[in-house]
Amino acid sequence: QVQVQESGGGLVQAGGSLRLSCTVSGSISGIDSMGWYRQAPGNQRELVARIERIDNTYFEAYEVSVKGRFTISRDNAKNALYLQMNNLKPDDTGVYYCNLVPWDNNYWGQGTQVTVSS
Repeated sequence: QVQVQESGGGLVQAGGSLRLSCTVSGSISGIDSMGWYRQAPGNQRELVARIERIDNTYFEAYEVSVKGRFTISRDNAKNALYLQMNNLKPDDTGVYYCNLVPWDNNYWGQGTQVTVSS
């Protein structure tokens, strides 16, 4: 059973920054595509950032509302995924999860709450 642990969330004012971390109990080096998902209150979970390996090169992609403000990265040696979030907005509020892309039900963790006040 894979264990996934997200951390780094919190309460921040609009314009602030947070860095989310995700650690996976197993190796992620063989996983081509991983991402960060956000679930805002009353909404479905949505993919906001992904990092994908194609021919040994990593490519990043972002949902339009976070592009230019969020940066996704990964450290295969640490089995970790990160999300640097800058210039946060109230609409970024939600629970953030890391998972594969497309998601795998075995990789859902508890998530980390991000709350951005205006």
